[in-house]
Amino acid sequence: MRNRRPAFLAALVLAALCALSTAAACESDQAAAKRVLGPQWKHLSQRAGMVFAGSVLSDRIQTARTDRVPSIALRFRVDRAIAGVQSGQVLTIHEWTGAWSLYSPMRRGEHVLLFLYPLSRLGLTSPVGGTQGQVRLDTTGRNVVEHRPDVPASMQDAVRSSSRPVHDSASGTRVTRSPVTLDQLERAIRSARGE
Repeated sequence: MRNRRPAFLAALVLAALCALSTAAACESDQAAAKRVLGPQWKHLSQRAGMVFAGSVLSDRIQTARTDRVPSIALRFRVDRAIAGVQSGQVLTIHEWTGAWSLYSPMRRGEHVLLFLYPLSRLGLTSPVGGTQGQVRLDTTGRNVVEHRPDVPASMQDAVRSSSRPVHDSASGTRVTRSPVTLDQLERAIRSARGE
């Protein structure tokens, strides 16, 4: 019987090198959160009373009145609960109509990651940090659809749809698409919240 130890050690070293190179290529959870949510991502995570990934169930603005304050009502199905809600829950939130115009519109069927303030005394809430607390997800609800502030508007769609580097001829820069997953953001958010 031959000594298989050198072949085993070589395979082990190769596997370790592959694992290290993959880990180095992956973006850390905190770096991903900073890129998607901005430099104040920890503060955003801590201020939120409700954090969840969900599906928009109603895309029509329903006028409601909460203690004489004009508000709109939006309904969501909580697909992934992170804080202050339960998975599977159908959640109706009420937001002051004056704040509604400050955010990107949400459409029925869209997947979003929301950071909502704790309910006010009047039962109202809104995304923490404005548009920063409203993150679009892809159709699977598992990956962030990023708007990259470092990429010219003319290249946003090309960067989102390509897995290869895209070249910006105007600036001569090379932009590589690196998707951020909901798993990465959830780990970072829970860490920032001390969970």
